Formats: sequence, C-alpha cells, structure tokens
Amino acid sequence: MINLSEFHNYVADNQPNICQVIVIQNGKTIINDIWNDYKADDTVHTMSVTKSIVSLLVGIAIEQGLIGSVDDYVLDYFPDYRIKRGEKTIQKVRLKNLLTMTAPYKYKSEPWSKICVQEDWSIAALDFLGGRRGMTGDFQYTTLGIHILTGIIATVSKMTTVDFANKYLFEPLTIAPRKIYVAPDAEAHKAFTVGKTPKGNIWFSDDKGVGAAGYGLCLSADEMSKIGLLCLKKGVFNNRRIVSEKWIEDSTAVRLHCGEKFRNMKYGYLWWIIDENEGSYAAIGNSGNVIYVNPEKELVVAVSGYFKPTVFDRVDFIKEQIEGKIEV
Repeated sequence: MINLSEFHNYVADNQPNICQVIVIQNGKTIINDIWNDYKADDTVHTMSVTKSIVSLLVGIAIEQGLIGSVDDYVLDYFPDYRIKRGEKTIQKVRLKNLLTMTAPYKYKSEPWSKICVQEDWSIAALDFLGGRRGMTGDFQYTTLGIHILTGIIATVSKMTTVDFANKYLFEPLTIAPRKIYVAPDAEAHKAFTVGKTPKGNIWFSDDKGVGAAGYGLCLSADEMSKIGLLCLKKGVFNNRRIVSEKWIEDSTAVRLHCGEKFRNMKYGYLWWIIDENEGSYAAIGNSGNVIYVNPEKELVVAVSGYFKPTVFDRVDFIKEQIEGKIEV
C-alpha cells in the first residue's frame, strides 16, 4: 500500500527533478501527483521517450499499407538518394535495423553539428548510414540516425510526421495536437533541450517540418500514461483500435541484448524490455522520463521530469517505490 503523502515527500527529497507521476493499475488511477510548481497539463521534453512513440507511428503506417514491412530496405523509400562512391553497406540496411538500433553508422558519437544544421535531417542522416564495417548486427544506440524513420513516414503519408501523429495517434488518445517547433538557431536548440520550464504542446522538428525521431516530443505524464494504457491494452484505447495487436507484440518482444553499458537491458523496436519473464517494458528518456508498462500486473506508470542529465535510476525507482508497494 502506498502512502501518498510519504510518496510525495520521498520524490521531493530523492528524485528532485520529477515534475509529474501518474500510476494506473487495473484501470484505476492510484497516484496522480505533481512537483516543482508544474501543473497537471504542463509538458516536458520527454527526450528519448519520443523513440517509442515513433515505433507506434511506424506500426500504424504499416497497418495502413504505407510502409511494406520492417524487412523493407531503407533506400526503397529514398529512390533519388545518391549513394556515396565506394559505399556498399547502406544498400543492405532494413527498417528493422533502424528500429532495433542495429543499423551501422559512420560515426562513434552523434554528429549534431553536421546533421542539425541541414534543412532535411533524414537525408543528412542517410549520409552517415552504412560504412566500411558492414552489417555487424551490433547494438549502436543513436538519436539522430533514426530520424530517417520520421522522414519515411512523412514521405509515404504525404503529411508532416506531426500531423500524421496528431490524426492517427494523439487525437484517438484524446491528446491535444502537437505543433511543429523549429529552432531558429543553435542557441535556441540547446535552450529547448536543457530548459527546465514547461514546453507547451510541441514536437521539435527539422526545417522541413519532420518531427525528430529520437527526441523532441513534449508530453505531460497524463499524456504519457495514455500511451502506456494503449500499449497495455494491446493497441486499443476507449474501445477503439489504434495500433495493431501484432505490432504491440512485435515491438515489445526481445530483439537483442544491449550489454553492460545499457544496464544489461534488452531491446525491441525502439522499446526497452525491462523483464522478459513478466513482459514489462518501457519508453525511457534522458532526465528520467519514463512510460512503464507491466501487463502481468495491469500496471502503467508515467514519470515526467525537467532536464537533468544522466538520471539512470528511474526504472529502479518505479520498481521499488511504486511497483514493489502496490497491491496486486
């Protein structure tokens, strides 16, 4: 049993950047709390939680027949792309490589200054895809490289990625539409990323209006909990099918093990698998933004936090202070 007053004080003392927490079990909200002068409907930059939302959008696009399958080659969606001389790997990269972070890139660290200054980040990311090492199958976590996915969604849907998400995901979830936000300069880009104040209903995008795939989506914990409930109910929300059950199962199935650097977690299609045995999984972003789903316990936890780098214990916090204390 969770004492709500004790829980509030524990968060304030031990997880000081948390702004909102929503906990739903068996369809009942058991925690709905706020900190740091945030309001319930204020949004934070969810960071890499965005990746898991993009996974849902890919599933919707596949269901609509706009994307063939995860086995499609990436370059099938960029027929006019000019392959660099001597490049022999990019031709072999499939969508599932982007979704599982097994796509090879020609960099060891994210080339922010080279991609984010371009008008079209998808093409800029393609320029770094491939390389001499070939298709190794190694896990190479990237935030910029997967922008190719939102570029594909925009191309096949003939809509901005944000409009596609608004129509086919956010509106059915009763989430207010997001607006495109394009930073006018590098300083504004940095301010958006590291700012601690509420963000509004926006999705950071490139100059073409394509929402960033690896970060940039701003949501409240309440809105994140709706994403969690959608996944818990295998693609259904308020008795409406939004995402196919098969996609929820496929995207939250273990695809590879990520090693010690990533706390030995497992990975699906842009979702982290927390416990394979109980089927729990999560969308996890920097600053400790999390959507946590445990189907076995009918549990959804959404945690929002303002910018604070290298928060690595948020899933532990959820498991110990919430999951470990609720009545099943």
